[in-house]
Amino acid sequence: MLIAHDETLHELIEPDAEPEQLGTGFGFIEGPVWDAAERRLLFSDVPGDTRWAWSEANGVVEVASPTGKANGMAFDDQGRLFVCHHAWSNVTRIEPNGFETIVAKEYEGWALNSPNDVVVRSDGLVFFTDPHYGRVHPDHGVPRPMELDHRGVYTLRQEDRELRLVADDFEAPNGLCFTSDETTLYVNDSERRDIRRFDVAADGTLSGGEVVFNVPVDDSIGPGNPDGMKLDEHGNIWVSGPGGIWVLSSEGRHLGIIRVPEDTANFCWGEDTELYVCASSSLYRLRTKVRGCRRAG
Repeated sequence: MLIAHDETLHELIEPDAEPEQLGTGFGFIEGPVWDAAERRLLFSDVPGDTRWAWSEANGVVEVASPTGKANGMAFDDQGRLFVCHHAWSNVTRIEPNGFETIVAKEYEGWALNSPNDVVVRSDGLVFFTDPHYGRVHPDHGVPRPMELDHRGVYTLRQEDRELRLVADDFEAPNGLCFTSDETTLYVNDSERRDIRRFDVAADGTLSGGEVVFNVPVDDSIGPGNPDGMKLDEHGNIWVSGPGGIWVLSSEGRHLGIIRVPEDTANFCWGEDTELYVCASSSLYRLRTKVRGCRRAG
């Protein structure tokens, strides 16, 4: 069911679109990413400390455990998988042959907080968020003091493992996504409920950071915070929020809400117009009229 505030929403998804449940019984699932090489969806059960895969051919199968209570994942153009780990406070890179390497774990000699979500630019520069959740919530990490005095957004240069703090004025930076030309990065702050827009320089430096939308609390339609976030092929912003997935124009006009039966954490598009949704204990699929954001060229 849709809650449409603008007719534009009906150009993106059918009014009667219903989520199809593909699997259930998980603790709290997050961080979905489409594995094009294997034609499958990978996702994390954070409290379950397990990585799962879903495919049309095999359904839901376990891929890895333990995972350091992993969360967000992203592939680069070489097919390498980057994974954020709450309990281990690091980011790893998994080669297509399965070999896994820690690529980020400290900033200026201090342990990272709890890497949460990650994207990789087409030139290989990695961007990830580092809130505090894995240090304060037993189900999502290991309770322990923070070593850093900030919760920031970082870039990682793969060739020399240089880690740079590019934004630190967040309470809890979480979901992040690029526009198709990779000159703009959206980052949300789950605690402040803000979606912010940054200009991205060639070296990864961020500027701007204005708030384009604040996701309100709305108990009348259900729980939910700004968490997972993606852009569609037209540049509209899709973000988790109360009741399901909130859809906004690129400038922050609220187009409406796609209702999901459970508290929605994250989602991603597959090969075409199928949207895979991680919602608490269940994995769902929605048929949309649009694809996810693709890089220009």
